[in-house]
Amino acid sequence: MPDKIRLILMSCCAPCSCGAIKQLHDGEIPCIDDFIVMFFNPNIYPDSEYQKRLNEQIKYCEKLGVKYVIGDYDHNAWRAHVAGLENEPERGPRCSKCFAYRFCYAREYAKQHGFNAIASVFGVSRHKDQTQVDAAACAVCDDIQYLAIDWDEKLRQQINRESEFYRQNYCGCEFSIRK
Repeated sequence: MPDKIRLILMSCCAPCSCGAIKQLHDGEIPCIDDFIVMFFNPNIYPDSEYQKRLNEQIKYCEKLGVKYVIGDYDHNAWRAHVAGLENEPERGPRCSKCFAYRFCYAREYAKQHGFNAIASVFGVSRHKDQTQVDAAACAVCDDIQYLAIDWDEKLRQQINRESEFYRQNYCGCEFSIRK
């Protein structure tokens, strides 16, 4: 493990990331020296949904005074990346490919901006599988360390109870919308 860990926390939405952000902000993960929240979610559909989730993420980060970065929103590029997997079930191959796509973006950002580790909250949602998220990250992070942090679920739930976050009822992509 590097002496100084500069972490990118990949976030899908404020309800999933709030506990992790609070833990990092409060210094509860002692090995982390510096962190930034990355909102890179070109999978989210439609654009109005993306904007709601982005706005909630920004609002929470700014409330805590936490640095954040917003990745490019190119839904068409993401669609091209998962082409052929549209009919796969949730937690299937499409999700693995989606996670890998987003982790690749974070890896390149990390290399360009001096970060040496990546973690995520992608597996926090009841719609996702943490093991699948971790496998996708480990497959693509290369020389940027992936940290599979066990976030405090009780803290996340408490913050959610006390907040007025916009809450969605599907993971994000059009293929995960419940009929």
